[in-house]
Amino acid sequence: MCDVQNSVFLQTGCTPDVPKEVRKVYAVSDHVCSIFVVLLFDGFRFTVPPESMTMPLPTEPIGSIPRPADLLQAMHEHSIGKISREQLRDAEDAALRDTVARFEHTGSPIVTDGEQTKPSFATYPLSGLNNLAADGVVIPFADGHTRQLPKLTAGPFRYGVHAATYLKAAQRYAHRPVKQAVISASALSLLYPRDGLSNYPRDTFISDLVAEAAQDIQGCLDAGAACVQIDFTEGRLALKLDPSTGVLKAFVELNNRVLDRFTVEQRQRIGVHTCPGGDRDSTHSADVDYLKLLPFLFQLNVGRFYIQLASEADRRRVLKTAQSLLKPAQILFVGVIDPINPKIETPEVVRDRVLEAAELIPVDALGTTDDCGFSPFADDTSTSREIAFAKVRSRIEGTRLASEALGI
Repeated sequence: MCDVQNSVFLQTGCTPDVPKEVRKVYAVSDHVCSIFVVLLFDGFRFTVPPESMTMPLPTEPIGSIPRPADLLQAMHEHSIGKISREQLRDAEDAALRDTVARFEHTGSPIVTDGEQTKPSFATYPLSGLNNLAADGVVIPFADGHTRQLPKLTAGPFRYGVHAATYLKAAQRYAHRPVKQAVISASALSLLYPRDGLSNYPRDTFISDLVAEAAQDIQGCLDAGAACVQIDFTEGRLALKLDPSTGVLKAFVELNNRVLDRFTVEQRQRIGVHTCPGGDRDSTHSADVDYLKLLPFLFQLNVGRFYIQLASEADRRRVLKTAQSLLKPAQILFVGVIDPINPKIETPEVVRDRVLEAAELIPVDALGTTDDCGFSPFADDTSTSREIAFAKVRSRIEGTRLASEALGI
C-alpha cells in the first residue's frame, strides 16, 4: 500500500480539460485544481476522467454511513478485550474500503469515509485523552434518549486525533475527491466545566481550542481534501438552551475566530453544516424556529453552507430567508434527503425539491446534500446501510434530473 501522504499530487497548473464546474466549486483557484484528477496508487499513476466526477449542480454527502455489522461486532469485542487492536483495525479497514467503493458506485462526484472509524462525529478529537470525566453536558432528544459529552478535568486541551487521519485513510481507496467533516470549536467548547478549572482558566482553554480546531481544518486542506465541512448541529440547539441568543452569538464568534486563521481562498473550500440533530431517528432541536438560526448561521465566514431542508415543513419559508442572507461567491447546499425517515426518496422527489430551491436560489449558487449524516454516532443502527446508500443514489440521480430540467 502506498504512503497516503504521497497518494495525492497537487499540481500547480490547471489543465484546459478540467471542467469549469470543478474549478469553481472545489478548487482553491484556477491554479490548484488537479487534486481531482491525478492520484498515485501502489506505484502507478491513475487518472480519473474529470467528467465522471462532476455534474452541473454540485452534490455532496454530509458524512456518516451506518457501520456494517462486522465492524460493530469488532468494536464491541475490542472494548471488552476479546480481540486485539490489530484485529479491530482489519475490520475498520474492510468497512472503509467497502464504504468508499459503494459511494463511488452511486456515481457520487464527492465521497467521504462514512465516518466508519470515528466513535462519533463530535468526539473523535477526544480519542486517547486522559484528562476527561464522563459527566459532561447532556443533550436530550425528542424521543427521550440522551447523549452525554465528557467533561474536561485539567489542561491543556489538545486533540488526541485530527481529522486528516481519517481523510488520508479514505484517500488510499478513493478514485474520486474526498471531503472531510470536522467538529466545530463551539461544540467542543462544551467540554469546559461550568465551575471552571483552577489551574486552567477558560480564556486559556478557548485559545488552545481555537488553535487545535484551526489545525484540524488546516491538516485536511493540506492533505488535499476537496472541501472541509464544519459540523455545527449545536447551532439550533443553542437557541433551545438560551432563547436570548447569547449562547448562539458566542458560538458564532468562537467559530469565526477559527475561520479568521484562513485566507479568503481557503475559506471557499470550508463550509458549515447545520441540522437539528439526527440520532436514532430523533432530533434535539427541530422544534426551534429555523428562521431564528439562519441570520446567525450566515455570519460564519465560510464559502459553503449545508442546510437541513428536506424534513422542514415549510421549505420555501427557509429558502426565502437563505436567499436574502447568501453572499456572492457562497454556495448553498440544500438537504434533499431525510436520513431519519426510512422511506427512500425517489429521484423524481429529489428533482422536484431541487427545482423548488432553484426558484429562489441562483443556480450557480445551488448544490444538494443530505439533511444530516446517516449514523453520526457509531452505535446508531436505526437506519440500515442499504437504505442509506439507496438514498444517496436517489440524491445523485435526482440532482442529475434537476440539472437536465434546468437546462444546465
